[in-house]
Amino acid sequence: MHTRTVFVISDGTGITAETFGIALMTQFDIKPRIVRIPFVDTVDKAHQAVRQINHTGDVEGKKPIVFSTLVNQEVVTIINAHCKGLLMDMFGTFVQPLEDELGMKSQHRVGRFSDISQSKEYLDRMEAINYTLAHDDGQTNHDLSGADVVLVGVSRSGKTPTSLYLAMQFGLKVANYPLIPEDFERKKLPPALEPIRKKLFGLTIDPVRLSSIRNERRPNSRYASLENCRHEVHEAEAMMRRAGVSWLSTTTKSIEEISTTILQEVLPHRLGMGHGHG
Repeated sequence: MHTRTVFVISDGTGITAETFGIALMTQFDIKPRIVRIPFVDTVDKAHQAVRQINHTGDVEGKKPIVFSTLVNQEVVTIINAHCKGLLMDMFGTFVQPLEDELGMKSQHRVGRFSDISQSKEYLDRMEAINYTLAHDDGQTNHDLSGADVVLVGVSRSGKTPTSLYLAMQFGLKVANYPLIPEDFERKKLPPALEPIRKKLFGLTIDPVRLSSIRNERRPNSRYASLENCRHEVHEAEAMMRRAGVSWLSTTTKSIEEISTTILQEVLPHRLGMGHGHG
């Protein structure tokens, strides 16, 4: 049962407000219900949003929490005057003090999408995401040498989400390659990976956790059995050790932590280049 309703209100997509709002709410041990109200860019939509927020407050008997990124002054005025929630206006809180300090007006661009699609950085990131999707789960060996990093590990050890996070946040081309029973029998890395050994990074996972993840996909299969998971994880770790591949366990780590470690190990010069667009 949720304990509080959190509204995310924006005159753009609301992705920035939502990311920021959720990051703040995770500091508290409650389960909020998140309600998104994007594209609030007219006076009429502002009044509708206020009615929805205030109605929720009346029904629940608790003030809704409202994170907003609104640049239209008319809309802001209505929300400020009539909204009965706890209002966290991100532009008011952060942009105005920065305008004062920097002695300049902010661009007040909605969602920052207006010209981003033309920038080289954006196009590079699109290319990285396309590359990463094409090289997910060993789908192709074509152009593996073009990867910034190649993640290896047993099936369901966290390679795909980590690959996509690195592509989307850092614009990296990431291939990921599963280690399978045939590789363990040969006791060697897959041949396609030999020439790019320097780009490899391994992910491993606690066998009990792996077994439970695999059971969701294929219940009661040999693939998901604890005995098989123990065997695969043990063999994969031994193989990575022999091949001199750095690796870490994903069991208790968030994707952000895993990605930061990979960057430190493989591409330390890229660490300062994370970009969360939204």
